[in-house]
Amino acid sequence: MPDPRTESLSQFIWRTHYRDPEAFPRETSIAGTWDRVARSVAGAERDPLRWQRSFRELLEAYRFLPGGRILAGAGVSRQVTLANCFVMGLIEDSVTGIFEALKEGALTMQQGGGVGYDFSTLRPRGTRAHATGMIASGPVSFLHVWDAMCATILSTGARRGAMMATLRCDHPDIEEFIDAKRTPGTLSHFNLSVLLTDEFMQAVRSDSPWRLVFPQSAADDAPAERLERAWSGSATALTCRVLRTVRARDLWERLCAGAHECAEPGVLFIDRINAENNLGYAETLSATNPCGEEPLPPYGACNLGSLNLTAFVIDEFTPQARLDEQALRACARLAVRFLDDVIGISRYPLPRQRMETLRSRRIGLGITGLADALALLGLRYDTQSARTVAASLMRTVRDAAYGASVELARERGPFELFDADRYATRPFIRRLPETLQAAIRRHGIRNSHLLAVAPAGTISLLAGNLSGGLEPIHRLHETRSVLDAGSEHRSFPVTDRAYALWRAQQGEGPAPPEAFLELASIAPHDQLLMQAALQPAVDGSISKTVALAQVSTPGTVEEVFSSAYDLGLKGCTVLRDASRPAPLGVSVTPLPPAAHCCDTEREAD
Repeated sequence: MPDPRTESLSQFIWRTHYRDPEAFPRETSIAGTWDRVARSVAGAERDPLRWQRSFRELLEAYRFLPGGRILAGAGVSRQVTLANCFVMGLIEDSVTGIFEALKEGALTMQQGGGVGYDFSTLRPRGTRAHATGMIASGPVSFLHVWDAMCATILSTGARRGAMMATLRCDHPDIEEFIDAKRTPGTLSHFNLSVLLTDEFMQAVRSDSPWRLVFPQSAADDAPAERLERAWSGSATALTCRVLRTVRARDLWERLCAGAHECAEPGVLFIDRINAENNLGYAETLSATNPCGEEPLPPYGACNLGSLNLTAFVIDEFTPQARLDEQALRACARLAVRFLDDVIGISRYPLPRQRMETLRSRRIGLGITGLADALALLGLRYDTQSARTVAASLMRTVRDAAYGASVELARERGPFELFDADRYATRPFIRRLPETLQAAIRRHGIRNSHLLAVAPAGTISLLAGNLSGGLEPIHRLHETRSVLDAGSEHRSFPVTDRAYALWRAQQGEGPAPPEAFLELASIAPHDQLLMQAALQPAVDGSISKTVALAQVSTPGTVEEVFSSAYDLGLKGCTVLRDASRPAPLGVSVTPLPPAAHCCDTEREAD
């Protein structure tokens, strides 16, 4: 066991987050944790000993990093879930429905899951309930109820989680939602995202009026303009009453000003998310997990894992440096089997979550250490050559993952909602190589969705301070301040993993090559371009926080959000340096934590 006085941050993360203190035999290092996880996940197989060996090799040397819930929960005696991501059921617009949804969220968070909710189904503030005559307090008022619930659950010793709240851009309370976190410390357990539609983006660009509406009830007989709008919880457009009309650009500027001031809300381009959904024929999406990389249906859940790209670079720091694509493909295929097995062994806090998970068998295989891998290859993160390599390796992971899922379907059968004709017409499937499309038509596929790029914050620290997810290298050297079990701050000096490897080879003399580019040196648009390079090969989404300089303006945020839409992204958030203080938990010095990232603070990667 490491000496707590001298241990590294990686050891601290393992000891406080992922070691099973009740394990037998005792876990004395990360190798013992890998043994437990491999043994537990292989229990879903017909030949567990064979697959235990394979899964253990997959985990060796941090080549594959299962999501935090898997590392912490697989094979333990506690009642925990192995799924990182949940979207809860639609909230019924009644006192009973609201507090039933609150209870379901509490039960899910108690077992370690982060949750997302769409609050668009709740009546706007000031409207009258015909059945009781009571005046609605609006969705934002109930965010505070959820926030208090989360704080209470965490006070009982549950693993830290996070919540996402979404609201449609045409809900009458959208301005209040945008402003909800401008007071420091407010709704500290929530991330907020606005669901932006294509119609709204067009209204912004044409400087048109924008109608704020809400679905009419059978008792709504007062004179009012009515129109048909898509709405949360309905597969078809609903008749809505127009309650107010605003200038679209005013609403847009308010959104960008809020994100500039306090890093929230983020944006989700909801029409694009639904148009790209592999299961668009069977479900409508209106919320994501807390980090935004997994748009999910009501009661949807997903387990995550990330391939450590630095483990697949050969001859690093030399002219012959290259990616071992054969090894990457092999590990991606095995990781798909691993994550599909996790579905079978995981607990689910609610029966409806298990049912929904089995209907689609979503998994979220992603990558981490991208910036470090590019540095090992001698590539600057902000160049076209780096983006070309990143896009190619993501396609390699995609094709290997889809091929493995087809093979699993041949062995175990496809997911329940699989419809060969309708699945084959979905946009993402039609972009796959023809050989894969033909294999899916012939054999089906085990998992409806296979890919998501999460922040992977804590597991990247565990692996020696890798650059997390697709994010750039933050700093070559920095200090991380961590809360220990006694709520005391401990500081750890850390060095970026790739930079540490380079220094080990070169010594302290020479200056680092330009490939070691820190986040502060990368323009916002270049950060978006990297996300755009990966998104076409990711059937889920990508968690990305665009870092902005402290001197940036709300106009800069407008440019980022507008470019994200034009580049075909599904969502985006920004963080201006020093735009808000760090919440409770692990913090990074000096950069504050990013909104919408399941990083160490949020404990949901």
